[in-house]
Amino acid sequence: MNQQRERLKMMLTAAIFAAIIGILAQVTIPLPLVPITGQTLAVGLAATILGSRYGALSAFVYMMIGAVGVPVFSGMSGGMGVIFGPTGGYIISFILSAFVIGLYLEKTSFTVAQAFAANVIGMFINLGFGTAWLKVFADLTWTQAFAGGFAPFIIGGLIKAFIAAWIGILARKRLVSARLLSANTYSKIA
Repeated sequence: MNQQRERLKMMLTAAIFAAIIGILAQVTIPLPLVPITGQTLAVGLAATILGSRYGALSAFVYMMIGAVGVPVFSGMSGGMGVIFGPTGGYIISFILSAFVIGLYLEKTSFTVAQAFAANVIGMFINLGFGTAWLKVFADLTWTQAFAGGFAPFIIGGLIKAFIAAWIGILARKRLVSARLLSANTYSKIA
């Protein structure tokens, strides 16, 4: 019974993080091809705090909520057209990115330095997958896709990776000390 309660609590927490991703997606700096948003920061926070499985679950729930048409993607957009549009690869890659960030931390340690490294890896997964998707779906050359979908986001991505690492580890420690989050919750199957 206690294990079921813990799983339910973590699933609800993942759903809350899906909502946080949707909220931070509305923090947008428009650019010509792909806007800078708070989504990647929120995905990094979810993975840093919740670990691989529940971090990825939060990104998956976020994507599914947007896919059915709820306007949670940047610019208050939603629907399958966004998922299968030029920027959909960034959204889809959130799931893999969150899983890898969390897995890296589970295999190393939940420290700010390790979380920063994990979030940088997650940033490159997101930018790489999103850029490849952008190239195909926007019918761009690799140079155009890199110039519009990768290069402009490196510095901002590094800043968001640091913020996600710092705030994520701080929040995780506080949640664990308050017994709202188990230190090894990530090892339980979702």
